Amino acid sequence: MSEKSSSSGSDEDVDPESGQPVELGGILSKWTNYIHGWQDRWVVLKNNTLSYYKSEDEREYGCRGSLCLSKAVITPHEFDECRFDISVNDSVWYLRAEDPEHRLQWIESIELHKAESGYGSETSLRRHGSMLSLTSAASALSAASTSSFKKGHRLREKLAEMETFRDILCRQVDTLQKYFDSCADVSKDEFQRDRVVEEDEDDFPTTTKPDGEYNHNNNGSKEKLFSPASPKGMNGIDFKGEAITFKATTAGILSTLSHCIELMMKREDSWQKRLDKELEKRRRVEDAYKSAVNELKKKSHYGGPDYEEGPNSLINEDEFFDAVEAALDRQDKIEEQCQSEKVRIPRLTPVPPGDVYSTIGTHRFATKPHSHSSSLSSVELFSASDDIHRFSAQVEEMVQNHMTYSLQDVGGDANWQLVIEEGEMKVYRREVEENGIVLDPLKATHSVKGVTGHEVCHYFWDTAVRLDWETTIENFNLVETLSDNAVIVYQTHKRVWPASQRDVLYLSAIRKILATNENDPDTWLVCNFSVDHDNAPPTNRCVRAKINVAMICQTLVSPPEGDKEISRDNILCKITYVANVNPGGWAPASVLRAVAKREYPKFLKRFTSYVQDKTSGKPILF
Repeated sequence: MSEKSSSSGSDEDVDPESGQPVELGGILSKWTNYIHGWQDRWVVLKNNTLSYYKSEDEREYGCRGSLCLSKAVITPHEFDECRFDISVNDSVWYLRAEDPEHRLQWIESIELHKAESGYGSETSLRRHGSMLSLTSAASALSAASTSSFKKGHRLREKLAEMETFRDILCRQVDTLQKYFDSCADVSKDEFQRDRVVEEDEDDFPTTTKPDGEYNHNNNGSKEKLFSPASPKGMNGIDFKGEAITFKATTAGILSTLSHCIELMMKREDSWQKRLDKELEKRRRVEDAYKSAVNELKKKSHYGGPDYEEGPNSLINEDEFFDAVEAALDRQDKIEEQCQSEKVRIPRLTPVPPGDVYSTIGTHRFATKPHSHSSSLSSVELFSASDDIHRFSAQVEEMVQNHMTYSLQDVGGDANWQLVIEEGEMKVYRREVEENGIVLDPLKATHSVKGVTGHEVCHYFWDTAVRLDWETTIENFNLVETLSDNAVIVYQTHKRVWPASQRDVLYLSAIRKILATNENDPDTWLVCNFSVDHDNAPPTNRCVRAKINVAMICQTLVSPPEGDKEISRDNILCKITYVANVNPGGWAPASVLRAVAKREYPKFLKRFTSYVQDKTSGKPILF
């Protein structure tokens, strides 16, 4: 999975021109339902809305769903580092990013869009400052209670005092300004007279008069001509008094301002306490809301990804078991109905494009070059010479192991436990676990009249009839034909919720093994074991199971009376079926063991009945 986005850093999350969060788009995995699971979707975050499309190319056709983020709750998953959930009321989106870094980017961008939506988050409450302006204080007082009005009365008085001081100060400033202007005019006139006198004092003798005037006489002297000038209006101003009054007024203003600041700080503390109380109430309400939403999720969203198979599933083991049992019961009823109508269940789910594999040499009897292969040490492989391919060595090893160990008696030190006994059929189990995953080997023995080992193994191996008797398969593909007797098969099994869907990729080979003792019957064997193939890699849609299965059959013939020909009444097929399955995933051990105990006997009876029906009235194939 890949992801693209239009912004990648916290410094670029906001448009510098508009101040709004920028658009973010990319690929996220979205949980659809328990059938299709996680699917990649193109997700767009824009204008406080989260929308998703099937792909980026289909944006022009409109979104498939959207969420308004104003009241959304974003919850990072506790265990999955790439997953986060977005819930709005009873609608929940389960999303997974490519990695934890992309998840953090998406969460931060969504939170930023949510914060800018203006729904009164704690950050938005503090965004415009908490200090009240004088006008807002006055408007708040008009709606306040009687006690709040009494607390604010002193502040109103101080504001009135400030207005009075302002008027006085303005008048004093006007008076002082007139005085300063007059002083400036007088200084200018005296400066000009002094210049005239200084220019003439060398040419004319002067006689100084007591009053400072100068007159020019015949002896060349000068005398003062002007009387001392006084500024217009200056005699009516008490400059010292005005200065003292001005000083007192400014002191009063400063004192009143200090008092106002003190009162506003007290009011600020009071409003801050009220704000803190409201925020605390909001937190409690949000916690209660989240708890209610979580409880609602457990009920209304039962079947979401948190309830599917996994180590942290919200569904307990008993509920898991009950759900699996109910699903299997439904499948059994459908199968019984189809059998009664003689109609095989159609494959409802089409094969996805990613699951269409190569079918090179799909014809089972395609011509292959033959070459001789050396036989095994203890048994002779009758058809081994026709089976030369790149997996030949693995096939021979598997056949040898099954012939050596699978046919051993279940007694002794093998620790096999008998779990089912129905007539000739017995099912044994040996409990084995690795890392919490059940790996119990199973062995079933059965005797079927009227069929041969060759016929049983033929129908078990033949891919052309697989879907006629195997009811648990959803999709079936022949990946590659290795030889006339070996193929590679990919198949997906029907999902049984809440367990995850399983798929299997395995090599299937059929052998006839000649007995080394002429008194012993020949053996037919089909072995299926997991392999890897480039055309069928594991996918996120299914859990890849690993198998090692063998169907081993021997034909016993009772001589007919007299000269009669051997009929189907004279033959008996002894079947040994062994299965070693690693289911992967995290299904509870009790569930896996219960399902195996229930399904294996049903499978064996269904298959042998199918073989008997197909061979009835036909020539015996030894």
